[in-house]
Amino acid sequence: MNQKELLKRYVMKYKWFYIFGVLILLLVDYMQLFIPKIIGMVTDGIKDGSMASEGIITMVMTLIGVTLVMALSRIGWRYCIIGSSKKIERDLRADLFEKWVELDAQYFNAHKTGNLMAYATNDLNAIRMMVGPGVITIFDAVIMTFLVIGQMAFDINLQLTLVAIIPMPFIAWGSYYFGKIIKRRFKIKQEAFALLSDKVQEAFSGIKVIKSFVQEYYDLKGFDVIAEDNYDKNLKLAKLSAVLNPLVIFLVGTSLLISIGYGGYLTMVNEITIGEFVAFNQYILMLSWPMQAIAMGINTFAQGSASVKRIDEVLQVQAVVQDEEGAKALEQVEGNIKLSHLNFNFPDNNQQGLIDVNLDIKKGETLAILGRTGSGKSTLVNLLLRIYNAPEGSIYIDGKDIMKATVQSVREHIAYVPQDNFLFSDTIASNIAFGADHLTKEQIEEAARKADVHRNIMDFPEKYDTVVGERGTTLSGGQKQRVSIARALILDAPILILDDSLSAVDTKTEELILENLKEVREGKTNIIIAHRISTVRHADRIVVLEEGRVAEYGNHESLLEMQGIYADMYEKQQLEEELSEA
Repeated sequence: MNQKELLKRYVMKYKWFYIFGVLILLLVDYMQLFIPKIIGMVTDGIKDGSMASEGIITMVMTLIGVTLVMALSRIGWRYCIIGSSKKIERDLRADLFEKWVELDAQYFNAHKTGNLMAYATNDLNAIRMMVGPGVITIFDAVIMTFLVIGQMAFDINLQLTLVAIIPMPFIAWGSYYFGKIIKRRFKIKQEAFALLSDKVQEAFSGIKVIKSFVQEYYDLKGFDVIAEDNYDKNLKLAKLSAVLNPLVIFLVGTSLLISIGYGGYLTMVNEITIGEFVAFNQYILMLSWPMQAIAMGINTFAQGSASVKRIDEVLQVQAVVQDEEGAKALEQVEGNIKLSHLNFNFPDNNQQGLIDVNLDIKKGETLAILGRTGSGKSTLVNLLLRIYNAPEGSIYIDGKDIMKATVQSVREHIAYVPQDNFLFSDTIASNIAFGADHLTKEQIEEAARKADVHRNIMDFPEKYDTVVGERGTTLSGGQKQRVSIARALILDAPILILDDSLSAVDTKTEELILENLKEVREGKTNIIIAHRISTVRHADRIVVLEEGRVAEYGNHESLLEMQGIYADMYEKQQLEEELSEA
C-alpha cells in the first residue's frame, strides 16, 4: 500500500463528513463575497445620495445576518472536517498499536523505543493536522481565490483584476518550492525527535544506574548534545516557514499596491466607481488569507505526507513469526516435547545459537537446563515459544511440528516466566491474573501462596490492590519474580517454563517454591532454566548447554560422576556458599 492508498483508506471512511464540510465551507466563502459588495454599494449610495438612512440600516442588518450565518456555518464545517481528522488519528493509532502487537521480537530489537513513541505522537499529530486543518486551509484557499478573483473580474473590472493578480503565480511557485524542502526537513526533524525521546526514556529507565555510578553530569552532557541537534533541526524547519509566510504577505501587499494605484487611476477616469474601488481593495485584502492559507496548507501537507510515509513503512512491516499456510491449532496438549537435530542461527546477525540439539521430554517430567551465559538456554526457550522461527521438523509438541501449528495455540499451552519478570503498572491482583479470565480472589491468592509471595503481599497496606508502579518498581527483585511465577502458575498450562526465575530469591524460599511446584505441577511438563545447581538438582533430568550444544545430559548424581562442566559449576558454587557462610 502506498501513501495515497493509505490516506484514501482512512479518509474514505468519513467521506460524507468531508463532502458536507466542504459544501458548508463553499457556502461560507460565497457569503463572504457579499461583505465588500455591500460596503461598496453603501459607499456609492452615500456619495451620490441615492441611499436613505433606511437603506443603510437594511444593509447593516443584512451584514449582521450574513455574519451570523457564516459563524454558525463555521461550526458546521469544523465539526465535519476537524471531527473526522480526530477520528482518523484515533483509527490510525489503533491500527498502529495493533501492528506493533502483531510484530515479533526481531522488529523491536531493531527499533528504539523513542522512535516508536515518535510514530505514536508527533507523526500521528502531523497526519491529523493534514487531514483536518490542512484540508480546510487548502480547500478554503482554492475556493476563496477563485470566487474572489471571479467576483473582481466579472462584477468590477477584468483589466484591473488581471493587473492586480500578477504577483499570484509567484506565490504558487514559492509554495511548491518550499513545500518540497519542508517535507524533507520535517522527516529529518522527526528522526531527531525520536532520538531525543529515546534518550529521555533510557535515562528514566536507567536512573538508578546513572546515580549509582555518579554519571549525572555526563548523561546530562549526552542529553544536551541530542537536544541541541533536535533544536537545530526544528530551527531549520522554522526558518523555512518563517521565510514562506512573509514572502506570501509581501506578494499580497504588492497586489494591494497595484490595486490602489491602478484602481485609483480607473476611478479618476470613471472606469469604476468609488464604491467599486473600495470593494475591489476589500477583495484584494480578502485574498491575503487564501494566499497565506496556501503557504500554511503546503507546510501542513508537506509535514503530514512525511509522517504518512513513516507510518506506512510501519504498517507495511510483516511479522517474521506468523502462522504458515494451513496451520492448525494445537488441541488437548499433554506436554510431550521433542527436539530433533535442532539448529538455529539468529536472523539479525546469522550468529549460531544452537547446534544439533536433541531432547525428548515426556509428559510430567521436569527438565532442567543449565549453562554459562550465552550458552543458548534462553534461545531454546524462545524457539519453543515461537518468539523465533525454528527449522521445520525440529521441535514437536505431542508429535506435532510447532511450525505447522498456529502461533497462538503454541503459546496458549505454555506458561512462561521470563528473566526480566516484567510487571505492569497495575495492582498485584491484576498482574497475577494477567492472561487468565474470570478468576476469583481465592484463585489469585492460592497462586500467590504457591509462589510463596502471599505473606509479602498481605504486608502491604492495600494488599492485593497495591499498585506496583511502572515495571513493578515498588516490589523487590525477589517479590517481582514470585509474582511472575504466580502469574504463570494460575494458568495451569500443560507446559511451564521458568527462565532463570528464582535468581533473586534466597535458597530457603527457592526450596519452598520448588516443593510447591513439585506438588501443583505433578503430571505436567516443567522446564527450569537456571545458573544455580540448587535450583535444578532435583529435576528428573538435567541438560548442560555449552556454546549452543548439549555438552552433558543426565541427573544430578550422574552428572557429578562425569566430572565435567556440571561438576565444575557445582564445586565452584559449593565453595562460594562456604565462603559466604564463613
